[in-house]
Amino acid sequence: MPNVWTLPLLFMLALTTTLAAQPASATGNYQPGDPQLCLGCHGAAGSKPAAGILATVHGQKGHPDSPMNKQGCQSCHGPSAQHVSTYINGKPAKPSVTFGDQGSPAEVQNQSCLNCHEQSARSHWQGSQHQFAGISCASCHQIHSSPDPVLFKETQKEVCFNCHKDKRAQIHKTSAHPLVENLMTCSSCHNPHGSPAESQLLKASVNETCFQCHAEKRGPFLWEHPPVQENCSNCHQPHGSVHTPMLTSRGPWLCQQCHMAGFHPSTAYSGSGVPPNGAAQQMLSKNCMNCHSQVHGSNHPSGVRLTR
Repeated sequence: MPNVWTLPLLFMLALTTTLAAQPASATGNYQPGDPQLCLGCHGAAGSKPAAGILATVHGQKGHPDSPMNKQGCQSCHGPSAQHVSTYINGKPAKPSVTFGDQGSPAEVQNQSCLNCHEQSARSHWQGSQHQFAGISCASCHQIHSSPDPVLFKETQKEVCFNCHKDKRAQIHKTSAHPLVENLMTCSSCHNPHGSPAESQLLKASVNETCFQCHAEKRGPFLWEHPPVQENCSNCHQPHGSVHTPMLTSRGPWLCQQCHMAGFHPSTAYSGSGVPPNGAAQQMLSKNCMNCHSQVHGSNHPSGVRLTR
């Protein structure tokens, strides 16, 4: 057990360890005069202009939750008196929290945002794919400018495509969802801040997400098509395909992955049934769906063949 002389030493050691473990934002001092003092250097003509924030909700003192109603710029950048008073190699010391690819660690940046925004659509951020990948809020959002491109259909997809380049190629294929036409965007199906579903989908499953727009495919049907009820992506490529309507492969080969001997010849159909070599109904136009037109399910008493 420590004696009376070692207790102060142990206390100071514990305090030093605690302070060292905390981010700079928890140990610095607030600079008075914020934001007027900040805008003296970071105005519209500064090397790192930030005056645009005054046109956003973050810069409006009339908004009860605005940072400007708290500590101004330091509400997000942390107590940063050293940024004004201390120079290192002729340059001002950095604020306690800096944003962007060259800024503070992603978890430090994000915690500054989550202090106000960890609710509603962002409640699943902890443990999300973007969080595990070390993505910071500032990687997608522009806080000092308005409008923020990621919040609008016309510009959001380009922000996402900075990382998801394969999806950029897919939306330009022959059959694709109307992202190019700006009728929907990535967040129409995905929650970039995290979701309990796979691929950060808005709903609990692929099908529930698709049914937001394609309600006629939901059912229930008297005659179900099992792969439809299991997962729409069994047959469809949601980001775009060269096969209409966004099929993962061309019919009838898509169907024959499961139906090789279902009351039809149990061999893969070839191009021999395509004019001028022939006119097999299984190969023309919608091929298998020329007869099995209700491929998503049917309520017709004719039976399980999904023909009506």
